[in-house]
Amino acid sequence: MRKNKLKEIFKQNKSVINGWLQIPSSFSAEVMAHQGWDSLTIDMQHGVIDYPNALQMLQAISSTDTIPMARVNWNEPGQIMKILDAGAYGVICPMVSNREQAEKFVQACQYPPKGYRSFGPIRGLIYGGSDYANHANDEILKLAMIETSEALQKLDEIMSTPGLDGIYIGPADLSLAIGQKPAFDNPEGSPTYEQITNILKHAKKNNLVAGIHNATPEYAQKMIDLGFQLVTIGSDQRYMSAGAKSSVSKLKNIKSKEESKAY
Repeated sequence: MRKNKLKEIFKQNKSVINGWLQIPSSFSAEVMAHQGWDSLTIDMQHGVIDYPNALQMLQAISSTDTIPMARVNWNEPGQIMKILDAGAYGVICPMVSNREQAEKFVQACQYPPKGYRSFGPIRGLIYGGSDYANHANDEILKLAMIETSEALQKLDEIMSTPGLDGIYIGPADLSLAIGQKPAFDNPEGSPTYEQITNILKHAKKNNLVAGIHNATPEYAQKMIDLGFQLVTIGSDQRYMSAGAKSSVSKLKNIKSKEESKAY
């Protein structure tokens, strides 16, 4: 089976730079995949992406060495199994609040006897190789999102779940869970920042990979320095919006200045 490069990076105690895909386009996914990301995550929770879109995007990503992952929209076994069958090499599961939910998530990602994933890796065999079923349990990356008030009370309970590879922090929902406004790149001393560092401490205690969503590369580097081993920066939609806005703003500003010149 094709090795999961992310797990190799983690073993070397290095950090994964992850990109985020929200646009339902195989071409934009292919363009992103050629930019040097270690992995790309197809967002099926808040992106506007459905399963046929995701399948084509996974195919596009496969034209590079970038590892394909997906964030599912809920802890629902059928959806988790289906995106794995399509060739995703990692799954981020939102709103995992307790041990039972964590176990349900992990077991949906694993074939018996460790889990209850149904056999039928239709594209997994193409991407992963003919011996996919023999090694998928070990190669698939399983990350549970810690972002609810209940989860904050049960960190060790969740993180000691057998087969779980790591946790992933969504700062916006985490902020909401503690009564704060949703925000990314939270400053030191803020209530959300304190929770982020507490979650990281528990992940290290349980020998799990810790991942976090960031708005800027500068903040992502700060998180790496703290000990996070997977950092997500921006998204395809945000990069397109920011790039277009920057160019248009510069040109409109230039035009405005030219029109205001006195003769």
